[in-house]
Amino acid sequence: MNEIIRKRKSVRKYDLTPLDVVTFDAVRAEINRVKPLYPDIKYSVEIVSKSKGLFGIKAPHYLIFTSDEKDGCLENIGFVGQQLDLFFSANGLGACWLGASKSGEKLESNLPHIIAMAFGKPAAPLHRELSAFKRKPLTAISEGNDPRLEAARLAPSAMNMQNWFFIATDGKIHCYYKKLNPLLGLIYDKMVRVDMGIAICHIATESENFSFVKMDEKPTRKGYIYAGTVA
Repeated sequence: MNEIIRKRKSVRKYDLTPLDVVTFDAVRAEINRVKPLYPDIKYSVEIVSKSKGLFGIKAPHYLIFTSDEKDGCLENIGFVGQQLDLFFSANGLGACWLGASKSGEKLESNLPHIIAMAFGKPAAPLHRELSAFKRKPLTAISEGNDPRLEAARLAPSAMNMQNWFFIATDGKIHCYYKKLNPLLGLIYDKMVRVDMGIAICHIATESENFSFVKMDEKPTRKGYIYAGTVA
């Protein structure tokens, strides 16, 4: 498994010193380099130094993700953002998804806000041992056998709820997110779908050849909504 997936963690304490120009340029280059899950969905990733909202984290920089509101846009942002999360972790920087935060500055993009991510030099340990992960067992979130499922199991999710399920069969992984009750849906529905994209990103990282499609014929899973299939 990818070494960074095995040891990444969400960093919540930062050195508030802004990043140097070379590092900042590397971050901008990576933003332009990442690949979306759905290339036809317009989105934007901007860097700001101020955020606002509930449960905020003090950091020197934030990524603000905006997107056209189309089917799959939330999964797309999760997929894009997690590539950046892994990039940060691999290059000595910390990051943390912020589901309830928005930009504290005017953005260039006029697209609807989706989510934010804090990042910068960590003021706490950047990585952790595999044994420190608190995750559900594979049997609780999947059926079938595929070595890539372990990477999905280690993916971060809102409140660490892991509201996803995977069915591995014939070399494919069918991906599902949990159908929430109306009350929880008001709070977490957006994040459940962003989380789905995050987990798919981890699967993609472990895939020699990655493609993601929506199949007409696929297994069903009671209580879950089909997101697509890693083929």
